[in-house]
Amino acid sequence: MITVLPIETPGLGDRTYLAHDGSTALVVDPQRDYDRVTALAEAAGVRITHVFETHIHNDYVTGGLALARETGAQYLVNADDEVSYERTGVRDGDIVEAGTMRVRVIHTPGHTHTHLSFALEADGEQIAVFTGGSLLYGSTGRPDLLGPDHTDTLVRAQWRSAHRLAKELPDSTAVYPTHGFGSFCSATQSAGLSSTIGEEKRTNTALTADEEAYVEQLLAGLDAYPAYYAHMGPANSGGPGKPDLSAPSVADPAELRRRIEAGEWVVDLRDRTAFAAGHLAGSLNFGLDGQFITYLGWLIPWGTPVTLLGESAEDVAEAQREMVRIGIDHPAAMATGGPEDWAGGEPLAAYERAGFEDLKAALDKSSDGGEEFVLLDVRRDQERAEAHIPGSVHIPVHEVPGRIGEIPAGRVWVHCAGGYRAGVVAALLDARGRNVVAIDDSFDNARDLGLCPVPAQVP
Repeated sequence: MITVLPIETPGLGDRTYLAHDGSTALVVDPQRDYDRVTALAEAAGVRITHVFETHIHNDYVTGGLALARETGAQYLVNADDEVSYERTGVRDGDIVEAGTMRVRVIHTPGHTHTHLSFALEADGEQIAVFTGGSLLYGSTGRPDLLGPDHTDTLVRAQWRSAHRLAKELPDSTAVYPTHGFGSFCSATQSAGLSSTIGEEKRTNTALTADEEAYVEQLLAGLDAYPAYYAHMGPANSGGPGKPDLSAPSVADPAELRRRIEAGEWVVDLRDRTAFAAGHLAGSLNFGLDGQFITYLGWLIPWGTPVTLLGESAEDVAEAQREMVRIGIDHPAAMATGGPEDWAGGEPLAAYERAGFEDLKAALDKSSDGGEEFVLLDVRRDQERAEAHIPGSVHIPVHEVPGRIGEIPAGRVWVHCAGGYRAGVVAALLDARGRNVVAIDDSFDNARDLGLCPVPAQVP
């Protein structure tokens, strides 16, 4: 009997897989912190003999090479990928034996030119296919990460790859993608947590629409992706080593102040409610309760030292683990406790939080001659195009650090779709001395309150 165990990385929206037959195990697309994989293998009492990469990843640093070296497993990467380390090169049609498991290599370009999928068979039965960034649940991997010169070729290759998998594999084959659970590597976000080839034939646009319709729909839906992606491919081609998860040195209040004044990032890991109520002046807020590493990695000038402030050492360790996944290898320092401990007797900074009902009241007062203010929308372009509040200034969250000078003078009310990104930007502006209000509310409430008028329908 073959068991497939997914290992979730919700902060990046990805999955790693460990498959085993009771004694021998293979791993597909391991994250940098592969100790989670070895712990799972140990608990199952199995030995890892093969580590597979579906592609050179764009959204995280792989743990595949270091895992293979530690376990003595074969490291299987497309033979056509240009890498600086020794690996077992595989190509379309190759068969790999792992215990009683048999893996067929299938070239499925689209997410990258050299992308591979791995079809798993045992006892003559086709059990599963590991599709990486090819066929996802209800979607496919995005084809634009290698740059605009490659997008048209890759999007069409992606459609053909999806059809190849659907044609060559039985409907009962379980589909195990790496992306699609919140990853920006997915063209659209997946709705399900499991699927089969048969289910994808019924529901996936790549398999229900013709090529031109699929291409048009997919390209129209693409939006921005994190800036740190630019660093992941080179890191993975270069052969990343084992991550350093040792605890950083502890910084006292004087050191924290020096780091802030030097332009380093001192990041408070508490949730946005606690941060707004009181925080170390000049610190930034990327709470562990949201997509911490996606937005930290997206906004930070690459290479800037990061100091972590957490209520506990466990919070700091969690953040550090997420950071190594994108190649931010070791925090500059850390401090635990609360803002009073970090401020060393200096006054704490704070700012207001509000809901869209409060915004409506403030807008009404402003129109009657009350205080004027700036309303800053930090959602992505696609979100903005669907609905927005008239008169608001639009700067997507990832563009704010480079466009702060474009935000008009005065008090700034910041909103997004749910509150997390607004909290990130409010903290960034507060650190720059701006007077801010963070709207911590669902944008659906703005619609319900009539803040987003629906355009008249053209007959």
